[in-house]
Amino acid sequence: MTRGLDHIVVAVKDLEAAGKAWQALGFTVTPTNHHAWGTANKLVQLGGFFVELLSVAEPDKIVEATETAFSFGAFNRDFLKTGQGISMLVADSLGATQDRADYQRLGLKTYEPFGFERVANLPDGATAKVAFDLTFATDPHGPELGFFACHNKYPENFWNPAFQSHANGATAVSALYMVAGDPSDHHEFLGGFIGQREMRATSLGLELPTARGEINVLTRQAYAYALGEAAAESLPDTLPCFAALEVACKGLEARKVIPASELHGMSLVLSPA
Repeated sequence: MTRGLDHIVVAVKDLEAAGKAWQALGFTVTPTNHHAWGTANKLVQLGGFFVELLSVAEPDKIVEATETAFSFGAFNRDFLKTGQGISMLVADSLGATQDRADYQRLGLKTYEPFGFERVANLPDGATAKVAFDLTFATDPHGPELGFFACHNKYPENFWNPAFQSHANGATAVSALYMVAGDPSDHHEFLGGFIGQREMRATSLGLELPTARGEINVLTRQAYAYALGEAAAESLPDTLPCFAALEVACKGLEARKVIPASELHGMSLVLSPA
């Protein structure tokens, strides 16, 4: 079964500034939430998908990774040492046990099971319990990028209609753009991670459909062609990287690209729904 795109993690140095930047673009942004291991986030919820703006709030609480245990906090702390932007790509879960079994059967590098709970802050000031099981995996051709499947144990407490109403008409994720020196290096891992072996190779790179949104893996030159020179000039020197997110917006008449240099390290494409 094909997994859809669940969310992306966008590591930023100033969480409040990042939240205000997304609000200025017409998005509704949640209040700040805190993790027990020292990170904090604000979310932008769309239809079944969300953007997690994340910063390190309490570095002393971060637990270091080991060979067998992945550390979400340490990974994003280290990512921020070299820049900002999309640090992790997250897939829908088929259940933590199934996710782990699928990834191990395909030979993907996995880690010890990891689950957590936190308090969610709601629009009316109330709180609710949310909990997640995360199944991490590593792409051998992109170990500096994070991947995991996310099992949401209390979706009724997490998703909120008030958080999904956006002034800019944003409704759904359309695509995630990844840039690589050789896109074909990543087709085997991504196919296994999503559970989708059918993908399209084009002159620009790879197109991988998922149950929610598409993953496009492009060369630097193809990315410039697809999103424009301003977005390409904002790419980091080192590849591969998660470069941009495309969001469909109702009522939008023309496509708009906000380059990473203007949005805390990630490019954003707003396209007519």
